[in-house]
Amino acid sequence: MKIDGKQMPSIWVENDGASVGIIDQTQLPHRFAAVRLATLEDTAQAIKTMQVRGAPLIGAAAAYGVWLALRADASDEALERACAGLFATRPTAINLKWALDEMLAAVRNRPRVERAEAALRRANEIAAEDVTINQAIGRHGLKIIEGVAAGKKGERVNLLTHCNAGWLATVDWGTATAPIYMAHDKGIPLHVFVDETRPRNQGASLTAWELGHHGVPHTVIADNTGGHLMQHGLVDMVIVGADRVTAQGDVCNKIGTYLKALAAHDNEVPFYVALPSPTIDFTVTDGLAEIPIEQREDDEVTTIKGRTKEGRLETVQLVPDGSPVANYAFDVTPARLITGLITERGVIAANRAALAQAFPERVEVRPKSNRKVS
Repeated sequence: MKIDGKQMPSIWVENDGASVGIIDQTQLPHRFAAVRLATLEDTAQAIKTMQVRGAPLIGAAAAYGVWLALRADASDEALERACAGLFATRPTAINLKWALDEMLAAVRNRPRVERAEAALRRANEIAAEDVTINQAIGRHGLKIIEGVAAGKKGERVNLLTHCNAGWLATVDWGTATAPIYMAHDKGIPLHVFVDETRPRNQGASLTAWELGHHGVPHTVIADNTGGHLMQHGLVDMVIVGADRVTAQGDVCNKIGTYLKALAAHDNEVPFYVALPSPTIDFTVTDGLAEIPIEQREDDEVTTIKGRTKEGRLETVQLVPDGSPVANYAFDVTPARLITGLITERGVIAANRAALAQAFPERVEVRPKSNRKVS
């Protein structure tokens, strides 16, 4: 996608051929900074601290992390250590496990002298595949937006999204935003209501930043505003991303997604989830019972970072000293609340039969990993 007219991916191999570049998302929206990852430890830290975030991008970054690890040590022990360390960084997004399994399959049975080269090749393929998948998601989602636009006869299409499922959360295009970008670039009048998405404010900090730099009309709203807008007919459709989708179509995504789905259902507003197939976890059936919900640091709730009038970036405390905090990072939206899943193979129903029919090769094609689901 574009930053002020300049094409920019979210992750890339540096010109030195020995490191990876990323956009430091913790600095946005007030500073644009690129960070160089030269080691496995750099990569694990970038994922853990959310310099890179978003399920597809976490998977791609982890793949490159395996490559960086094998450049330093191509032994079996180093390979297992790298995958275990990267796997432990974020427990909820299934794309991380998928990418590590792909990397293991690509290098495990190769001679040590070939492993680093094979790892880079597979990591590049994973990154390229993500872009292709997201473009396909965009094309299928575009048809939905076109249908809504046709019914509105020239009036703008109003969309609502939650968190950041944009190109910053993927290698390029995004999942939920891919149809939005394609519709905008095609000249369809549209407007995006962007939930601020506390804690961490990925909507206000990231989605608004990338939509603005691409020229997409948008308005940032408080997280509690979406239901009000839907009640007053100001939202034509909701489109969000996903961190994990179960075999029966339950969707785990950023905390607050479930509440948007409830409001959409109550007001008969279509609620779509855009996701690449690596986000589907056919080993999990009941999202509420089986998906581990990451609980993150208290300071994401107790403090907030912003820019002062003088241009300084400051972190301030929001809550009283000593007040306990609960910081659940994700929630699960039951399949019954979802209008459709926008995938690279089309828009499908959120149920086991539709998912299995669309992605038969993903249904237990490999033995389960010895790692826990988390």
